[in-house]
Amino acid sequence: MQTLAAEYVLPLRWSDDSGLDELSRYLKQLCRWIDVTVVDGSADPLFESHRRAWPDQVRHLRPEAWPGANGKVAGVMTGIRHARHERVVLADDDIRYGVEDLREVVDLLSTYDLVRPTNYYRELPWWARWDTARTLLNRAFGADYPGTLGVRRSIVERAGGYSGEVLFENLELIRTVKAAGGMERIAHDLYVARMPPTGGHFWGQRVRQAYDDFAQPGRLLLELSLLPLLGWALRRPRRLCGLGMAICALAEMGRRRAGGVAVYPASTVLWAPLWVMERAICIWLAVGYRRRGVPYAGGRLRSAGTSQRVLTRRLKNQRAGGQAHPTPDSGQA
Repeated sequence: MQTLAAEYVLPLRWSDDSGLDELSRYLKQLCRWIDVTVVDGSADPLFESHRRAWPDQVRHLRPEAWPGANGKVAGVMTGIRHARHERVVLADDDIRYGVEDLREVVDLLSTYDLVRPTNYYRELPWWARWDTARTLLNRAFGADYPGTLGVRRSIVERAGGYSGEVLFENLELIRTVKAAGGMERIAHDLYVARMPPTGGHFWGQRVRQAYDDFAQPGRLLLELSLLPLLGWALRRPRRLCGLGMAICALAEMGRRRAGGVAVYPASTVLWAPLWVMERAICIWLAVGYRRRGVPYAGGRLRSAGTSQRVLTRRLKNQRAGGQAHPTPDSGQA
């Protein structure tokens, strides 16, 4: 097939190469469809092993300096600045596109400035079913935040990039594109596979994922109310049963949305009450980190994200003052 007129940007920073063979096979396949850039923040020995393992067609770069402690943002911005095309597909290292999924994202970028696909796990160990419940509930209330986005390079450049001082970097990029006047397409029916994390990585993400919700005050308040609600329901079994059924019903709504039954097994709905109990606890643990920030890559990040209102005002000020990149965030969501 003819190579798509777009760039695939994969930022990564590995501490071991346990998944190298599988990723290398995926990159070899990708290179037949699209130009590929990997921005690799791994230590030198791993960086060199990656260079040897990957096809010559993969452009292999070191991340360039970018303000902030979120290294993924530095990787994304390096990839965008070096992109050979206007249309850019950003993807975490666990994302696995098929050619038709990739083509659809690229086609949508002809009309929209940002495309948000929907993820599903290609394999389903129990912890992936648990995490899928989160996706289903997000779809019931709106949309999930996937590990991949399509974006037009020019609008990110026009915005001066996005802040590396926040934890929820995907949301920050989405809001930045909107603040710059870009149009977002939430593609509920565009399903892109991802590999499940290891069990250890899954457990390590519980509180950090809850901390993301400091960037979404309405959701934060709802989740803070979950623990008192569960305490109320526990007093009577009927209440608890009714609450569990209501949560499952919401998850089933998300599963059925836009043909989701094709990729989300019915059994994942049953994990939704367990995910809600997890979040009811973890959101309060996240509150405990609020003063100093949540641990991230050997440091701490206090800000989960910047509000849409603040970003819009900031971009107006940047245009007036001619700033080259976002001012580091003050720490307020």
